[in-house]
Amino acid sequence: MEGKTRITARNLCIGYRNNIVHPSLDFSLQEGEVVCLMGANGAGKSTLIKTVCGMIPSLSGSLQKDGEIGVVLTEKDNAGGLTVYDMVSIGRYRHTDFFGTLKEEDKAIVRDSLEAVGLMTKAHRFMSEISDGERQKAFIAKALAQECPILVLDEPTAFLDVKSRIEVMKLLQNLAHQKNKAVLISTHDLDNAINYSDTIWLLSPEEKLIAGTPANLVKTGTINIFFNIDNVK
Repeated sequence: MEGKTRITARNLCIGYRNNIVHPSLDFSLQEGEVVCLMGANGAGKSTLIKTVCGMIPSLSGSLQKDGEIGVVLTEKDNAGGLTVYDMVSIGRYRHTDFFGTLKEEDKAIVRDSLEAVGLMTKAHRFMSEISDGERQKAFIAKALAQECPILVLDEPTAFLDVKSRIEVMKLLQNLAHQKNKAVLISTHDLDNAINYSDTIWLLSPEEKLIAGTPANLVKTGTINIFFNIDNVK
C-alpha cells in the first residue's frame, strides 16, 4: 500500500517482565491500509495490540508511531445509560476545557463521526436500546471523534452476528480507503479478514510475524498451512 507510514517496528520484543512473548517482530502500517492481525489464542495478539497502543511498554527494539491512536477494545462497558451522541462526544473531551464544554467545532466533529458510521438517526437513543453492531459502530465513532490518524481495534466483530460483522468490516475498510486512516484490527474472523483487509499479519508463538496480501497468502497456501486447514477459496 502507498501512503504515509504511521507505525514501524524493528526487532520489537514484546511481553512482560520475565515473560517474553515475542523476541523480534518487524512490521509497518500505512495510512489508507486495513491490516488484520490473526493467530490462535495465546499467540500474542493482545500483547502486540497493547504494546502498539502504549498500554504496556516494549521490552526492546524500535516502535515508532507517527500520529495518535484511537483505540476500540472489546471489554464490556457500562455505557447503557448514555445516549449514542453522548458516547461519541466523549471522544472530544481531550480537546475541551476543564468543564468538558463542547464548542460548535466539537459538535460538528461528533455529528460527522456519527454520519461516518451511519448512526446519525440513532444519536439520541440510549446505548442500551441499540443493537450490538450499532454499539460497536458507536465506539468506532467515538474513536473517530478523537481525530486520530491511526485506529486500533481489538476483536471488533467478536459477539456480533454475520450481518453486523460484515457491516463493521466494510465500515473500517471505508474509513481506511476514503478517510485515509491507518487501521489495525485483531480478529479471529478469517473470511472477513480475507475479504476486507489489505494486509494480513499472521502471528504464532513459534514464528516471526508473517505479512502479506490476502490474495497472496491464499495463493501460496500460507493461510492453509498457518491455520492447518485443507482449503481456502
